[in-house]
Amino acid sequence: METRRSFLTSLVLVGACSGLVSDPSRGQNPIIKPPPQIPTTQAPDSDNPAMPNPDKAILQANDKDMKKKVEQLYKLASELKDQVEKTDSTKVLNLDLMKKAEEIEKLAHDIKNRSKG
Repeated sequence: METRRSFLTSLVLVGACSGLVSDPSRGQNPIIKPPPQIPTTQAPDSDNPAMPNPDKAILQANDKDMKKKVEQLYKLASELKDQVEKTDSTKVLNLDLMKKAEEIEKLAHDIKNRSKG
């Protein structure tokens, strides 16, 4: 029982650390380059604000997605911890625990891959 708890705790920590250490620019979503600018003869208006950088918007979207996945991982790990505490695993093998652990494993793997690039 103790080894299972330590495994699950380490799984949560690895998932959280990979989400915190990740570089959103190295996600799986490709960075879309803006079309080339056509030179104009007019000076840019100082009244019009500069358009936001599309690369920055993509990075922010990747960062938001990564944070959402880490939150989901944390929620699933907390639910699994609660289920483990309620279940006497010496007498019963709970399939819900196994399914939740597999789901956590898949999500942690996805977070790891997205953080690698």
